[in-house]
Amino acid sequence: MKTVSTARSHGGVQGVYSHTSKTCQCDMTFAVFVPPQAADGPCPVLWYLSGLTCTHANVMDKGEYRRMAAELGMIVVCPDTSPRGGDVPDEADNWQFGKGAGFYVDATQEPFAKNYRMYSYITEELPALIAEKFPADMDRQGIFGHSMGGHGALTIALKNPDRFKSCSAFAPIVEPSTAGWSKPALEKYLGADEATWRGHDACALVADGARFPEFLIDQGAADGFLDEGLRPWLFEAACEKAGIPLTLNMREGYDHSYFFISTFMDDHLVWHAKRLAAR
Repeated sequence: MKTVSTARSHGGVQGVYSHTSKTCQCDMTFAVFVPPQAADGPCPVLWYLSGLTCTHANVMDKGEYRRMAAELGMIVVCPDTSPRGGDVPDEADNWQFGKGAGFYVDATQEPFAKNYRMYSYITEELPALIAEKFPADMDRQGIFGHSMGGHGALTIALKNPDRFKSCSAFAPIVEPSTAGWSKPALEKYLGADEATWRGHDACALVADGARFPEFLIDQGAADGFLDEGLRPWLFEAACEKAGIPLTLNMREGYDHSYFFISTFMDDHLVWHAKRLAAR
């Protein structure tokens, strides 16, 4: 692991790091905020998964999470959204696919299967690196994200309920197998058999029996992607049918941007902290 940069912030350290990923077969960059409480012992870990077109830097620069994370004593890990590099296959004119749009799946289709293994990267390789290099209490992990990253957070939590104690999302894509901006990506990554997509679709996972203790979702009511891409009411219905508690906050006047995310970031951090406090 290489240190790209570090900066003091709210008594803690905001760092950016890179490493050669065996999973994604390329160099990967990620950000980690370590709070001041880490000087006294391991701290709980909160994973933030970003959305389409983003890198680790978007939430680091605009998410405004450090003050509250420092107050609560939480490590915040911000991975990249896809593999990177000149040898990684891409569709440069398609912002909904390829670099910046890994959708947190393990691709099975060529030429993407070699590099686009973001599910395994987020759930296996990067956690092992975090556990080795940072003062992280890996028995207390939560996960959240935005848009495509909200989809990633929901599906990863549903598939790994023993690892994560909490899960929330900002404006998640809750049913990517039917949404116009994600369905084509799933087909290119996973193939034409839609049955194979269900393991990467939060609504389908719940319908197929996956369970998680509870969820929190914040959604801007003025989000331009709400009706065609996000549709949180579908996940609300799935959770209600399955008996999974879900708090869905529709925020009037808010859009899909980091102005929205940063407004409610503190609420999510506090919500996670309460659930990560219990071992």
